[in-house]
Amino acid sequence: MVAPCLSGPFVLGYKNVISMASPGGRSSIMRGDETRDRIKLAARRLFAERGIDGVSIREIVAAAGQRNVGSLHYYFRTKETLVRELIADGAKLIDDRRNAMLEAMAGEGGPRTLRDVIEALVWPSVNLGEAEGEEDTYLRFIVSLTMNHRQLFIEALEEKWNSGYQQCIALIKTMLPDVPPALLNQRLVFMGLYLGAVMTAREAAFDRGGHGRAFWAAGDTMSNFIDTVQALLECPVSSETMTECRAAKVSVLPDSFEAMPARGMLVGVD
Repeated sequence: MVAPCLSGPFVLGYKNVISMASPGGRSSIMRGDETRDRIKLAARRLFAERGIDGVSIREIVAAAGQRNVGSLHYYFRTKETLVRELIADGAKLIDDRRNAMLEAMAGEGGPRTLRDVIEALVWPSVNLGEAEGEEDTYLRFIVSLTMNHRQLFIEALEEKWNSGYQQCIALIKTMLPDVPPALLNQRLVFMGLYLGAVMTAREAAFDRGGHGRAFWAAGDTMSNFIDTVQALLECPVSSETMTECRAAKVSVLPDSFEAMPARGMLVGVD
């Protein structure tokens, strides 16, 4: 599959995003020592499929093709340290790509539209695999992790790798002044859940191949998906919702929102 090009007034080829965000043109999450990377690849896939609590160190080492159980300890000391490094690897790559997109848009006087901002949320988290146009297991790993170990995810980011996401959220809020703030905050929660669910389904489809992969590889699929995200955010508020909002005097988000990651593809916390 050819890597998609970004649509909208800022027609920025996805390869250009990668080259700006990844020195040397390397777009993969993987870096450095081959044995270390084998352990990380095996662990991330197992974690994506079964969660971090359902995978033992012995299973990770075996899946990585290593005979010595102590190899994981040698490279990472503990399973939690490995998990934290896996989180940071993907989060940094996605955040670098996202910031590169936003900087390119800013150089052209943008982002000008809500769709531009949504594209900056979506495109940086595709093509995370080893080969161009391929996917990894990172998004499924993150979604699984944040369901049961949200605090670990937040701590692993170290308040470093979500600046692009934060910028996108701030831009969305300025672009939708007609949506009451409390309701817009709710829609941002919905958006994070929706993006995470759809993008992990896409990643899994590429992993499995077949008809599912063909569906997501079609040229209009992702563009239509971005249309639906935009519709979720900017659709008119119904009279029924406004009535409920006034009656409930909704003014703040639930406590869980502050810690809610924009699951998978967003890789950020608000």
